[in-house]
Amino acid sequence: MAFSRSDALVLREVRYKEADRILTLFTYDRGIVTAKARGAVRKSSRIAAATQQLTLSEMDFFENKGRLTVQEAVVKEPFEGLRMNFENYALGCYFAECIEAFVQEEQPDADAFQLILNSLYAISHELCSPLLVKAAFEIRLMCLMGYAPDLSGCCYCGKTDPVLPVLGVQSGHICCRECRKNGLGEGMYLCNASLGAMRYIAAAPAKRLFSFTLPEEALTRLNLATENYLAAQSGRRFSTLEYWKKTLSQSNALKVKI
Repeated sequence: MAFSRSDALVLREVRYKEADRILTLFTYDRGIVTAKARGAVRKSSRIAAATQQLTLSEMDFFENKGRLTVQEAVVKEPFEGLRMNFENYALGCYFAECIEAFVQEEQPDADAFQLILNSLYAISHELCSPLLVKAAFEIRLMCLMGYAPDLSGCCYCGKTDPVLPVLGVQSGHICCRECRKNGLGEGMYLCNASLGAMRYIAAAPAKRLFSFTLPEEALTRLNLATENYLAAQSGRRFSTLEYWKKTLSQSNALKVKI
């Protein structure tokens, strides 16, 4: 039996019995863990607010035979802006699902931990477009997890600035649209601006990750490419991504002419 303390982001919560919560947490010290929060559903509970989904809290844990129980919890960052905007909250849930899909359980990952906190903060405080944050999160997470695409140049002709670039979502290579006939596989059309943004995201310091701008059409192309690349590398569909798309106020928000 042991006690420990860590900053923890609630990735997912499931009600258990009448008043308990089973939490999936991304902790700074231990990576992804599961913990029980007794009585957290009750309004009178001291840990109710701190154990809500997409809340960053400082938590005290009691561990017995490998099972964690939240003893105390204090909110450090509630990301209140997410709860006032349903679209952004849905996007935050997508970020959480991505972290669950790629980060190994009980393996600390300070870079991924900071990435999701920065991303949630950016959309919660409306520091920039949610689409920009989403694309940056997707590509940066892929880079951190060892799935960085090769953006150096066309994988066939070698041009560093491919003509009408295409991203191979399975191979992780880019090529000119004309060179695609050589067999790139499933690809997403980019433009010079969206390719430049991907290169920036892959190399930028963490504090400057969202410090770029794109025209609307280039940002849309970037989003379609990054979400399809992440999905291809994970080999799965993300229900939270589909739900977020349903919440978008404009049905044509992610449509683009090729």
